[in-house]
Amino acid sequence: MEGCRLRRNIYAMSRRYAFVALVAAAILGACSTSGSNSAISSGVPLRRAARSSGVPLRQASRTTGSPIQHVVIIIQENRSFNDFFATYPGADGTTTGQAIAESNCSPPIKPGPITLAKANLVVPMILNHSYQGFDTAWDGGKLDAFDAIPAGKGGPPECTEPYQYTDPAQIQPYWSMAQQYVLAEHMFTTQGSDSFTAHQDLIRGGTIVAPGKAMVDFPTCSGSKCIWGCDAPAGTHTNLITQSGTYKGLQGKGPFPCSKNFRSRYLTLRDLLDSRSISWKYYVPPMNTTNGRLFSAFDVIYPVRYGPEWTNNVITPQTQIFNDITNGKFPAISWVIPDALSSDHPGEGKDYGPSWVASIVNAIGQSAYWNSTAIIIVWDDWGGLYDNLGMLDQTKYGYGGLGLRVPAIIISPYARAGLISQTNYEFGSILQYIEQNWGLGSLGTSDARAASLSDCFNYLQTPIPFKPIASQHSKQFFLHQKPSYLPVDTDM
Repeated sequence: MEGCRLRRNIYAMSRRYAFVALVAAAILGACSTSGSNSAISSGVPLRRAARSSGVPLRQASRTTGSPIQHVVIIIQENRSFNDFFATYPGADGTTTGQAIAESNCSPPIKPGPITLAKANLVVPMILNHSYQGFDTAWDGGKLDAFDAIPAGKGGPPECTEPYQYTDPAQIQPYWSMAQQYVLAEHMFTTQGSDSFTAHQDLIRGGTIVAPGKAMVDFPTCSGSKCIWGCDAPAGTHTNLITQSGTYKGLQGKGPFPCSKNFRSRYLTLRDLLDSRSISWKYYVPPMNTTNGRLFSAFDVIYPVRYGPEWTNNVITPQTQIFNDITNGKFPAISWVIPDALSSDHPGEGKDYGPSWVASIVNAIGQSAYWNSTAIIIVWDDWGGLYDNLGMLDQTKYGYGGLGLRVPAIIISPYARAGLISQTNYEFGSILQYIEQNWGLGSLGTSDARAASLSDCFNYLQTPIPFKPIASQHSKQFFLHQKPSYLPVDTDM
């Protein structure tokens, strides 16, 4: 019964509510199954969230007394929700997936249920997580063809490799954060694609570069000197997908990956923040000439790349965030990109990710910034790993989206402690929350349709005292660690 229910792929999202209506719905029943985004495709009720007690939340706006003055977006790499939270108590995860018949595997895979393997945090191989891989796995909404995903371009099927989940003992810091604060179990990527476009979505909520066309997957350049942005070698092109989902024939047909070459207006959250003189920083690992595929989302944004913000706001190394917290230089908005060995990305050989994230959370939690901060931990794409939930209609949201679920944890002294939020979020939800909190208006991308993260907070509750997150390594380990200079994501 569980397999059949999961194959129905819960996902009918009620969107485009006016902000006041959203807040009113949240006050009546924030994050409950009767909320504005609780409609489901199968008619089977979602599991009821573990709700915290307290006074209903206020409207998330700087004009109505929000205590949040700092939002930190910690961006990890390439994991599906089910990969990290398959067995998390009360969450919508599973240890049994669905497979399509795949005779080219050894032994051949039969259609039907397939048991997921409990795996180590360090995944030895990089799995195909391109749009092609997503479209194959999605299989018209059945989510039963992960075994048929080709390994790379035109390679053999990946067979049982995507059917795994991480041993909870190896990611205990993530589980501890989820238990103390909010686990958003329905965070979907904006697009069924990989890291290049995902990082764009996390600064602007979409990748439209021409009327009716958006970037998908990663640009065409490859090799040691390839950089995905305005620094890319001459002759680099982006790949495109149409609003209706046409993908074939558009590979390598897009513009050079620098916003001055785009035919559509390409604003980011930076534009809204700058217009209000609100501080922001993008913390990114150091790059070098031998591994240029390490990318920064703002390298695509021409006025940032060739303006003073490239030095003043794009901060290297990423560990500078610790010094900024200590020295009172913490900005209003932060994006934090990890070193490859701390990214959770499969295929790196090591993974300090849980300790890296815990060290940032602990640094904030033990500082004067704790009572004014919201931390959003999110993984940029599904990484080719199995997940049991997806949307029904790819074309409804356009440009190949939405994609699959990724983990998301919301941490704050005003978070609804212990909540498993069932609200359907996407990356635009993060942007919308920030826009609402500072009264910035809207970029008019996926932020305009997304459900805000505001229903994960209760600003009238007594602030949660910070309890340090136990982890194997502290911030001193990362402050003294030499950069790996490995690409955060090669997306091979």
